[in-house]
Amino acid sequence: MLQKFNSLMDYIETHLTDDISEQDISIIVGISNYHFKRMFSYMAGMSLNAYIKNRRLSVANVELINGEKVTDIAYKYGYQSIEGFSRAFREWSGFLPSEVAKNKIQKSFPKFTFFIDIRGGISMEFKMEEKEKFNIVGVSKRVPIQFEGENNAILELAKSITEQQRNEMHQLADLYPHHVLNVSYDFDDGYLEEKGYLTHMIGFATTKENPFDDLEQISIDKSLWAIFPNQGPFPSTLQETTAKIYSEWLPSSDYQVSDIPGISFTKHEGSPENVYSEIWMPVKEKN
Repeated sequence: MLQKFNSLMDYIETHLTDDISEQDISIIVGISNYHFKRMFSYMAGMSLNAYIKNRRLSVANVELINGEKVTDIAYKYGYQSIEGFSRAFREWSGFLPSEVAKNKIQKSFPKFTFFIDIRGGISMEFKMEEKEKFNIVGVSKRVPIQFEGENNAILELAKSITEQQRNEMHQLADLYPHHVLNVSYDFDDGYLEEKGYLTHMIGFATTKENPFDDLEQISIDKSLWAIFPNQGPFPSTLQETTAKIYSEWLPSSDYQVSDIPGISFTKHEGSPENVYSEIWMPVKEKN
């Protein structure tokens, strides 16, 4: 996987002046564009789009110092106007292109190289489990994307569940963990910049079909799941484990993420500083 990531970095480097399509990315890394971008974001600390933009502006900085015209550079790197390029360049470097050209101000953003960095000596606990096709029945809502802290829109969704809906969900729940599940899917394109919305469902796992008009149902295909238990302060422990899965476990494992909604559940019992939760990641063996 790391070799494929580095191959993509090489490809980007030779195509900084071109449109880099999602299809190109998927072919090189061998996984869906969505899942790759999520892994990249956790590993690199920024989105892939931000990385490409930074590399283009870094190279543009060198070209300005070497005497190339601002107009030529702006259109070369895909900007529709000199004003748009100047604004983006100033936000990135703190200087206008004309100031850089005149005073030879150098700012760089090096090309990324991925490698395995073993730190801390802390192992991740997980188990692999194959699950037959099942349903999740519950309520859902489009909520703002949020990486850290408790999402108020999800809290509002939970509070909106009526006693009747709770009773109906419990009637249908016949699968582990017999507990409320959180399912997120249908992410907007701005997901990795923490922009836009996703659909979040709160519900229960069941083998039954939903007969109730006030509940919704999604079907989860048969899949292999990597299940990560964790315990600690909520929600920070859950969010930190998710980041480690994408940045550390996946790149060094023999698996890639399947295009199935991810699932988690949390048992709020006792102190919020010692909460048990599980993350279920649908995976398949790498090709």
